[in-house]
Amino acid sequence: MAKIIVIHGSPRKYGAVTKLASIAAKGVEDAGGTSEIIYLYDYRIKECLGCVSDDTKYCRFPCIIIDDDFNTIGEKILESDGFILVTPVYWYSMCGAMKNFIDRLTSMENMIFITGRSLLEGKVAGLIATGNDSGTILTLAHMMIVLNSMGVHIPGWAIAYHHSMDDVTEDDQVILDSYNVGYNVAKLADIVKNSGTWYKPDVDPKSLASLASSEAEKYKAQLEERKKLFEKLLGSGKN
Repeated sequence: MAKIIVIHGSPRKYGAVTKLASIAAKGVEDAGGTSEIIYLYDYRIKECLGCVSDDTKYCRFPCIIIDDDFNTIGEKILESDGFILVTPVYWYSMCGAMKNFIDRLTSMENMIFITGRSLLEGKVAGLIATGNDSGTILTLAHMMIVLNSMGVHIPGWAIAYHHSMDDVTEDDQVILDSYNVGYNVAKLADIVKNSGTWYKPDVDPKSLASLASSEAEKYKAQLEERKKLFEKLLGSGKN
């Protein structure tokens, strides 16, 4: 049974984010998982200090910022199999509370340099963004690339978005998509649970570079052919 945390990023508990988060949670439960909604605005999440830029070993989990609530949520993520981020769109991106939270996840990802493994590796995530106009796709793309860079799995059909001033409950597509975000995150989490490591840091980059160079060398003659083609095209353009 997958345990999925739904991270709610809006200060408005009566709004669109709550509605879509609850739909995603229903999807989790229908897939056989359990869900818990965490309201970020019920917690104090300070801005990241960027300590990793001073020394890689400073950035670790539990985060060295101990006078806020990030580590509490971090422990919940550690105990879970995955999470779903649901954010309002503020000026074409996620809200500030969600950005601070994702920045602070670096403390969990950076454990790859402390213990050899990101604490987020193997977790599964889904993403939902909602706003009055544009910016939802940009927001989702931003969150997806960051989470994937941290070792998080994102399954198919694990994003949902709504960009309209109309109530989200009038948008059948975002309702269906949000449900499937929860359903697919829980489903994949069950599949990848206890599946071992996903990132191999012990491969020799130089041997791989040599392999790549050898493969490219086989087709070096193509360069001369392309040069001849370009010179011919340039010549045909002369008066």
